[in-house]
Amino acid sequence: MTTAMNAVHLQQFRELWIHTGTACNLQCPFCLEGSRPGDTRLERIRLNEIKPYLDQAVQLGVQRFCFTGGEPLIVKDIVKILEYALNLRPCMVISNGTAPLLKRLHQLQLLKQQKHPLSFRISIDHPDQQQHDTGRGWGNFQRAIEGLQLLHAQGFEIAIIRQIHDGEEAEIVDRNYQTLLRKAFLPEETPIYALPDFGRPGLSKDESLDSSMNQTSNGPVHPELVEGYLKCSHSRMLLKRGEQLRVYSCPFTDDDANFDLDDSIENAIKKEVTPNHHRCQQCMKHRIDL
Repeated sequence: MTTAMNAVHLQQFRELWIHTGTACNLQCPFCLEGSRPGDTRLERIRLNEIKPYLDQAVQLGVQRFCFTGGEPLIVKDIVKILEYALNLRPCMVISNGTAPLLKRLHQLQLLKQQKHPLSFRISIDHPDQQQHDTGRGWGNFQRAIEGLQLLHAQGFEIAIIRQIHDGEEAEIVDRNYQTLLRKAFLPEETPIYALPDFGRPGLSKDESLDSSMNQTSNGPVHPELVEGYLKCSHSRMLLKRGEQLRVYSCPFTDDDANFDLDDSIENAIKKEVTPNHHRCQQCMKHRIDL
């Protein structure tokens, strides 16, 4: 039996994550969103419907906007959305770095003229081409490297998102990525963010809860375990489902309606979150900060 979990309150409104929809140009078997071409579990956002939410987030003190999917760069309005958002706050985009990015580079370059900076996190699952392409599809390793090179050449801040594998030696993996960066004529100090296997959407919350996340039923989660580590302590997620925009607790809980907080950001940031989603223990264990 799982011990009762205690509420987490928003400590600081650092990030508003915007889910651009679960459609993607790739269909990776390990995708935490279950994304694939044409997928509509979460629908694509439009500029006219997102503007009020971006404005409200700024009024409430948000520090940056983060865009994820699916693949954000396949969304028709994405450049216009980024243009609007960049006049308000710095923005970060998570992308697979393949065809959609390469096709939009000339449009993205124009965003350098906006008030705030735009940065990219590109998914390169392995420093080895064959291993990466086994999951992402043939040729996508080289496309992602090319995307990184072109973004860097245009002056964008870049970083890599990789997978964590059981039994890995992180220092060896990091050295392999540094070798890859050096061979690609990219800065060896390029940040590398490691993500665990979050499981697929819809996994029962009881299947992955870790006892290290359980606290006594009297009192809050210890502040040292919350501040900076649990995403729900400093972020919220905006997404579209059934033609309605909703605000969820964090970027990792969109598959569970229990983490649907409200249709208003102002209301959502006031609500407490019980960290009992099947991904909460991974967020805590790996101290994820993209």
